[in-house]
Amino acid sequence: MSTFRNGFLSAFHIGLLLFGFSSMTARAQGLGNSPYSALGIGEVYSGNNITNLGMGGLGVSYANGFFLNSVNPALLARNRNTIFEVGLLGQSKNITDTRGQSQRDFGANLSYLTLAFPVTKRWSAGLGLRPYSYVDYQTTQYQKVPGTIYEAEYTYRGKGGLNKAVLTNGFQIGKNFYAGVEAAFVFGNITNDSESRLLIGGDDITVQRSNLASHSDVMWRLGAAWRPKLNKDWFLNIGATFDPQTRIGGKTTDTYRQIDASGTQVSNPDTVNRTSRGSVTLPSQFRGGIVLEKTLKFAAGVEVTYQPWSKFSTLTGQPGNLRDSYSVAAGLEFMPKATSSKYLELINYRAGITYARLPYAVSATGPQLNDLSGSIGFSLPVGRFVNSLNLALTVGQRGTLSEGQIRERYVKLGFGLSLNDRWFNRYKVD
Repeated sequence: MSTFRNGFLSAFHIGLLLFGFSSMTARAQGLGNSPYSALGIGEVYSGNNITNLGMGGLGVSYANGFFLNSVNPALLARNRNTIFEVGLLGQSKNITDTRGQSQRDFGANLSYLTLAFPVTKRWSAGLGLRPYSYVDYQTTQYQKVPGTIYEAEYTYRGKGGLNKAVLTNGFQIGKNFYAGVEAAFVFGNITNDSESRLLIGGDDITVQRSNLASHSDVMWRLGAAWRPKLNKDWFLNIGATFDPQTRIGGKTTDTYRQIDASGTQVSNPDTVNRTSRGSVTLPSQFRGGIVLEKTLKFAAGVEVTYQPWSKFSTLTGQPGNLRDSYSVAAGLEFMPKATSSKYLELINYRAGITYARLPYAVSATGPQLNDLSGSIGFSLPVGRFVNSLNLALTVGQRGTLSEGQIRERYVKLGFGLSLNDRWFNRYKVD
């Protein structure tokens, strides 16, 4: 009984930790300046844990039971221990435009905090907190004012993003079939600012417009998996998830002000549409995959994702000028010998490659951006308290220096910790 009580107290303490980190996630920045985060609701995170990132993002059909799978809620039922994981993600990128101008940026963020535990023999539950999207951009343009000889400076910047708190339940139905559901509360603020300044002398007046959009609502994910046994050691894993189309409610506030060259406000702020309300339409998403697995030894597979972003609409009901997107990923995981006494043979080695057709396009008739990346990952056994240190490195490029696109070459580094233990167990005394 004392073990059960200790497990409950530990879970309670970790729950407080999740709540305490929520404020940090809400204030956290994204993964560096990205011009394309000005579109839609910003850059949407993949939702993968560090272990999945090392396999090119694979996770919809595969889970080995020792690490949490946040992609497919059905596979949570394969975790028979209590697991707590935390992940951090950093990104360094080089951004170049068609004129040869370039800049380097770096950003880092808390990637996730998750806790999962078995409720019954065939039911596992989990809760977590992770960012959903981020907005982080700033651009400046110079143009002649029509009908005059004067030039004007236009500056556009955005900050913020959405986070989500999730509650997941996974069930084993029969011998080889799994089903699950994830409910997520999505919340956050996005600020988009624009400034225009007429360059005519030292007394230039800057006109600022600030748009603050606040969002909060619930979204769902359904998952299923099938894991038939092929022979003594080999299994076939087939899995899929479906995110229904969702309307995320929110409100928007526009504020206008004038500022002189010294930074002094010329007029009182003029706020309009203070209580303008609406909802953002997020399109449905389908993700499916297949993995061939040898227990505690080897796993390899492929998966595809499709999302019709052309159905996205803004808070005011306007189309987001996005296009349907898809991705294809292939990855593998290898452990030399799970029962070995040699440290290097106990490490989980991972590798993967991903190709994605992004929903972004420079113009209505221009081509969509492509994203190609490769990744490697490791899970290093550490000790009794922290069971493993998870690392993932991803190198990739999206966009090209043609047809007005902006090229981004990036390096992502993921760092995570996994705590794996048996809680909530009643021990029998002989």
